[in-house]
Amino acid sequence: MTIIRSPRLVVGITGATGALYAVKLLQRAAELDVETHLVVTPAGLLNVHHELGLDRKALEALAFQAYSPGDVGACIASGSFDTAAMVVAPCSMKTLAAIAHGFSDNLLTRAADVTLKERRRLVLMVRETPFNLAHLRNMTAVTEMGGIVFPPLPAFYLKPSSIDELVAEGVERVLALLGLKGAEPQSWQGL
Repeated sequence: MTIIRSPRLVVGITGATGALYAVKLLQRAAELDVETHLVVTPAGLLNVHHELGLDRKALEALAFQAYSPGDVGACIASGSFDTAAMVVAPCSMKTLAAIAHGFSDNLLTRAADVTLKERRRLVLMVRETPFNLAHLRNMTAVTEMGGIVFPPLPAFYLKPSSIDELVAEGVERVLALLGLKGAEPQSWQGL
């Protein structure tokens, strides 16, 4: 008898603006029966509270398993722990730089490093504007290593009527990019 396990997705949250993307990603992943493993930086937790009013307990309840960023011995710090992919949503420029340069000083950046070394999908929903040259070079470095830089830019041609619709569509695009069954991004139908 073959046992079919739900896909595992590592989700990282940093202190960049856009915490709603992470929350919607965790909620939608649960709907798709995806096992989520969450790690949130201290700045990420501060931002989730500021933008959404959620505390650590409420945020962690959205994930299958949550870890402290200092827990570098957690299962997601090892390539032997099979995961489908990792998404950092939102991804600060500090975290982007750490990932681009292999600076695995916490569980989030270590998990991203593991994702890259195991040749799994790593999607970074970077949040900053405008970009400076260091940001662009770090994005190039991550892309050259196999990561995907995915600024959550809205698709206005879909004529969204709310911020929630904009965020939901961005999340669906990420889930489809990861190849997760059941993701339903809207596609351009032409004029």
